[in-house]
Amino acid sequence: ASIREGANAYLKHQYTTVAKVFFIVFLVLLVCLLSMQFTPFLFMNVYWPSVNIIQQCLAVLLPLLFFVAGNWGLTTLFEGKGTFKDVYIATCYALTPYVILQAAMILLANVITAKEGAFYYVLEGLSLGWSGALIICGMMQTHDYSLGKTLLFTIMTLLAMVVIIFLLLLFFSLVGDGIGYFVSLYKEVLFRLY
Repeated sequence: ASIREGANAYLKHQYTTVAKVFFIVFLVLLVCLLSMQFTPFLFMNVYWPSVNIIQQCLAVLLPLLFFVAGNWGLTTLFEGKGTFKDVYIATCYALTPYVILQAAMILLANVITAKEGAFYYVLEGLSLGWSGALIICGMMQTHDYSLGKTLLFTIMTLLAMVVIIFLLLLFFSLVGDGIGYFVSLYKEVLFRLY
């Protein structure tokens, strides 16, 4: 019971600040970029002229935002106790093993050969799996759900992320079509006047 109380106290802002959480997100972005730069081509082939750093950062930040928004939106409807801030904090803290292991992998990748690459890939899987398990535990603590209900809502959150992406694509498509319509209307009016 004391471990659960400690986890609840930590996740419920008694020992954390938003600045710490943003620092973890910054470290995730930094380790992703450093991994691209310093991991040898044996394990990661990066063609730098085609790399867009903003796009790489958005590839980390948008799924994080979609996960937090989807999880909070679904669990709010089904008696989840966590707020948006709680879900964000728990999710970001769960990314800490990813940062630590990815930093170790950058160093390891520079001293091992291709034949020893299995160690690299095992560490990569471990970093993702550990962070995933911590996200599930964090959501279980945050919303006060059972493990089964947490796993169900994790799957539903992934589906909600797909729906959010679909709605955003639909919205931007409609906005683009609307802008295109008014631009063509403006050109037609100019053509008729002159």
